[in-house]
Amino acid sequence: MFFRQYPFTLVTLITLTAFNVSSKVDGPCVRQLTQPFELGEAPTWDDRIKLLYFVDILAGNIYSYDPVTTILNSIQLDGDVTPVVPTVHDTHVFVAGLNRSLVAIRWDPKGSKLQAVATLTTVAKQFPTSRFNDGKADAQGKLWIGTMGPENTNLASLYLITKENIENPKVVIAPANISNGVAWNKANTKFFYIDSPTRQVRVYDFDLNSGEISNPKVVFDVREHDELTGNPDGMTIDEDDNIWVALNEGGAVVKVDTNSLDVLHVIAIPASDVTSVAWGGDNLDVLFVTSARIRLNAEERRQQPAAGSLFAVYNLGTRGLPTHYVDVINDTNFPA
Repeated sequence: MFFRQYPFTLVTLITLTAFNVSSKVDGPCVRQLTQPFELGEAPTWDDRIKLLYFVDILAGNIYSYDPVTTILNSIQLDGDVTPVVPTVHDTHVFVAGLNRSLVAIRWDPKGSKLQAVATLTTVAKQFPTSRFNDGKADAQGKLWIGTMGPENTNLASLYLITKENIENPKVVIAPANISNGVAWNKANTKFFYIDSPTRQVRVYDFDLNSGEISNPKVVFDVREHDELTGNPDGMTIDEDDNIWVALNEGGAVVKVDTNSLDVLHVIAIPASDVTSVAWGGDNLDVLFVTSARIRLNAEERRQQPAAGSLFAVYNLGTRGLPTHYVDVINDTNFPA
């Protein structure tokens, strides 16, 4: 079993030196679950078989992690891979972003054998240097997935992909720079979205049946909080409709009240580049956190030996909402 445990800290000024290795921590804590990866991203929990999935984007690797046995399995695709989303079909079928294409995958996540891959659609043909970045399924199984171009360009979009439009996915938001985290409130009436360089989280009115979004408003802006640094990256939401946002280059996850717009907690993570978050565990009360080290130089890697690892935050006193499984595969594009 591999893990390193860190005390939970609520901070106003985030410093990685606040973490000390401890064998026993009372109350909430952060635990390192794996060895580091270069660019960990896109955690998602499958409650049907109690596994967490995530990716190492540039390595093309998709991982499954069993928090009970701590077994880590993986497959590798040829290209940049993110996100990975379980499907409604069964627990061996997934969709994933592979460069600019959405692919269907058949894989037993308790092993390391890739059984089948098929391309479902390809987007952004006018932007060949872009790739998929982050995405999730909504409560009806429609896929909301965004792209990113070379950083600091305006070549990205957020797409809505369904069975009906899969050959020509709908552009929902454009232009964007780095399309990132998405989330929905418990009632499925609000849609939360991050375009990272804006340093903001926006909320839209959301119609689940039509997939229409409208009336954008800012619910969180990093620039309004002197105690925070970095850009918002991936995010999730809890049962009380508070969003939990990963701060890339900010070394933290923040909890934001979407009604009062207050920052309720700042959870320091022992990695400056925190990439995404997802609820999981038997009671959906464990916050899994991915991170990266690809931008760190040799000295920064020495100072942040856990950077790039998968982490878990325990005992937070709340829980997440169930994962939605994607439903965009037809028998004609990925037969059983």
